[in-house]
Amino acid sequence: MDRGVVMNPLDAVRHCLMEHELLGEDAANFGSPDEIMLVSAGPVSHLSRFSLLCGPSTKRVIVRQPSREQVPVANPHSPLAGEIDLATKLPFTFDRETWDGSSWKPDVSYTSASLSTGLRKICTCSNGQFKPDDSTDVPFHGPFWTGALSYNLVQMTQPLRLQYPPNEGELLCVLWEIEHCIVHDKERDALVVLSTDVHWKERANECLSNAPLETVPFDVLIGEKPSSNCTDAEHEEIVKTVQSSIVDGQLYQLNYGRSWEGAVLTEPWDVFCHSIASNPAPYSGFLHMKDESFALISASPESLLATEKGIITTAPIKGTAPRGASEAEEILLREDMISDRKERAEHRMLVDLMRNDVGRISKPNQVWVERFDVEAYAEVQHLVSRIKGRLNDGIDVFDAIENVFPGGSITGCPRTVVCAAIDELEQYPRSFWTGSMGWFDPSTGDSSWNILIRTAELHKRDDGWTSRVTAGGGITIESNPKSEVAEAKWKANGLLRSCGWIDDTVLASPVKHLAIHSLPLESQQSNHEVSFSIHTDELVKNAVLLIDNLDSFTYNIAHDICGLGHHVNIVSGRDHSHHSAQELLEELQPSHVVLGPGPGWPQDSPLTMDFAKQALEGNTPPLLGICLGHQAIGLASGLDVAPSPIGPVHGTPVKCLHEGNGLFEGLDELSVTRYNSLTLLTVECQGHDSIVIDATDDTKSLVLGLRSTQASVFGVQFHPESVGSQSGVQILSRFLEY
Repeated sequence: MDRGVVMNPLDAVRHCLMEHELLGEDAANFGSPDEIMLVSAGPVSHLSRFSLLCGPSTKRVIVRQPSREQVPVANPHSPLAGEIDLATKLPFTFDRETWDGSSWKPDVSYTSASLSTGLRKICTCSNGQFKPDDSTDVPFHGPFWTGALSYNLVQMTQPLRLQYPPNEGELLCVLWEIEHCIVHDKERDALVVLSTDVHWKERANECLSNAPLETVPFDVLIGEKPSSNCTDAEHEEIVKTVQSSIVDGQLYQLNYGRSWEGAVLTEPWDVFCHSIASNPAPYSGFLHMKDESFALISASPESLLATEKGIITTAPIKGTAPRGASEAEEILLREDMISDRKERAEHRMLVDLMRNDVGRISKPNQVWVERFDVEAYAEVQHLVSRIKGRLNDGIDVFDAIENVFPGGSITGCPRTVVCAAIDELEQYPRSFWTGSMGWFDPSTGDSSWNILIRTAELHKRDDGWTSRVTAGGGITIESNPKSEVAEAKWKANGLLRSCGWIDDTVLASPVKHLAIHSLPLESQQSNHEVSFSIHTDELVKNAVLLIDNLDSFTYNIAHDICGLGHHVNIVSGRDHSHHSAQELLEELQPSHVVLGPGPGWPQDSPLTMDFAKQALEGNTPPLLGICLGHQAIGLASGLDVAPSPIGPVHGTPVKCLHEGNGLFEGLDELSVTRYNSLTLLTVECQGHDSIVIDATDDTKSLVLGLRSTQASVFGVQFHPESVGSQSGVQILSRFLEY
């Protein structure tokens, strides 16, 4: 089937290898019949350089859901209502298997509560190297690992347990060691055979040289329409439920997923071929575990992370519009998305979140936004930012996976709270949707992982294949419920067609070309090298003490402070095992204290309230409260904290009115990024004997900046570390001068 579309060149290669018993069921002497292919579809770009067809493998690693005795179900609670049940991470078992020529056999096991430790211990590579005559232009120089991680591994990367966990024994992770593969170098349009086995390599090269690589026909059979896990009306109500939680200050943004499930009359490979042809995307993938009767088909446009030569890159997507029927309509839709307040706020929030996640494992002040684009795909166009960081000393590819997984674009913010709230809302394990598919090389530290969106998960039952397709979007306070329903359907449509659930009209006309439109960066941020450091375990004296209130922007604040010439200690404000404010002051002797932002109300962080009270009594070094910390200062001084009478603002720059006093000295008119639903009101502060207002919003009803007249205590109801805050670093610098 051609019909005017660009096909995947590795499709013909796969067919050729199978005919010559180098892949699949008849290649058992080389390894298992399991299949995995990573395809960078679409035009050559910084997103799309190589595609990879993996040969038979003889080593496999599997992680499954432990028994309920090992990992209990969480007690009923409502994160949407502010009930956060933090839990100690529990151990999972990593099983490595070997292929004996006919089946997979147990090899070794390792149990760990840490995803990074488990993978590091079990995913060791063979000593072999690919032969010297292999091209050095491709990213693989020796055996590497590839496979997929289920979203449900969130149990290992976040301090929570699920109320709706996977069934015992359900697959959470599958990885194969790859010693034979074929790489399609797109820029040169060349096929490169890589193998540690001279025999496999010679036969594969002979196969490619002698056999004509013709397009292999495929067909998608139209079946019965799938069932959805919720109606449009129920989906709209879920949007409103999330917005109520945002108004109450519990979260900023949540990504909800809606599923379609039904029988598929087409084999998984043909579903994948249709998907690649009709919806080309740079992070597409195909995975088939033959003994598990399990397959994944992904047409993902999104990268979770890549690591290369000590640099980590993530490219989060947030902000969506449909493609246009004409070039003029497309430009109009693109410009509407770029200027849309809700779409830009959603994207800005994600950029701040992923800067934070990259910052957890990067050298201080070595995180930056490299580019900002609109990427147009077959059905939709997206806002995409590219964020980079220089990995800290002692950090490897496994630490990178653990700290960034699962992606922020498919969870929300703040991360831990929304992961728990997603579990409460969806009431069903996500499985591999919003997990990751990719590869990593432990010997070099290089890797590339997608986010498994635009993904179908297939299982073969006695009566044939069934598939589940899930799609969703980020819900914010400005979301329109009907628009959220429509967006989920746009995103799902491509795979609904590939599964045969929508009449196949998309291939009857040429697929829309993929395009990248560059946009100016929102702000230029410093990323010069510094000699200062961030401490979370072995704390040091005379550093800035930063209280982390379960927020997803804490490390952005820490990096800015390091960039201004100070060491930083980060201490949890929600961990009740920590000492009191007075004990921490005596032990660490901090130069300054910063009470960080976070979800919920100030009373949810006893340590933050303790510090605020001590500061107002003059018992601390200079103290700055940011967002929730700002509210804690107000509460400790006798003011009331209340839901904003003009509504929540999350990820949106607002005008900040000030008269150049306190931390605003020397600054002109500025805009700052707010992430808050709760606030202090100016009317409450009038006549206060020790608190003065330094800044307000443009209605002059909300306090955006305050200070004490009796001690060096300051509060700001905005995020100075955000990419959207003008002069934010200058405000932090002014505070650190006290």
